[in-house]
Amino acid sequence: MSDFTSEMRAYIDREIKTLQSLNLDELNTAVNAILDARERGGVIYTMGNGGSAATASHMVCDFAKGASENLGGKKFCFECLCDNTPIVMAIANDISYDDVFSFQLEKKLRAEDLIIAISGSGNSKNVIKAVEFAKQVGTPVIGITGYSGGKLRELSNYRMHVNIDDMQIAEDVHMMFDHMILRVICALEIKERVFS
Repeated sequence: MSDFTSEMRAYIDREIKTLQSLNLDELNTAVNAILDARERGGVIYTMGNGGSAATASHMVCDFAKGASENLGGKKFCFECLCDNTPIVMAIANDISYDDVFSFQLEKKLRAEDLIIAISGSGNSKNVIKAVEFAKQVGTPVIGITGYSGGKLRELSNYRMHVNIDDMQIAEDVHMMFDHMILRVICALEIKERVFS
């Protein structure tokens, strides 16, 4: 039997170091942007490619069902632009893969909505095109990135950045952002109900 324990320990140690380097003030501002979108009745659109698409979809499950089921007051309105495979494939085939997200936002995105754009590199063309469209509409953007953050980090109003040149660890932490936001928002709501 092969022994991978030292490699596993190195991966875990690198992940811990990355978590300890996160900018919590930056993350806190992004969490408040999500709460603000909920309060103003905005739709929160998520998007990403590959593993980031899975994270974008998972966020919808956790907030549209998990958080909304357990919280009082307004429910979250989340929509993942990756989840309707026939629409994504039709746009990619008939127009361009670069348009799979921006096309879905045309004629329905409002300034009161919120975009959560996820890209490990920060340079996914279809994500950037959708974010640029959102900027034209006046819709705020949370960029969830890794590496240097790329163009997405520059364009975003709010940032949830993982400063590491490692896609797997960046994606791990992006998924952790989802659960962390869910946990802190639920804790806040419970606290407010108890003490109000």
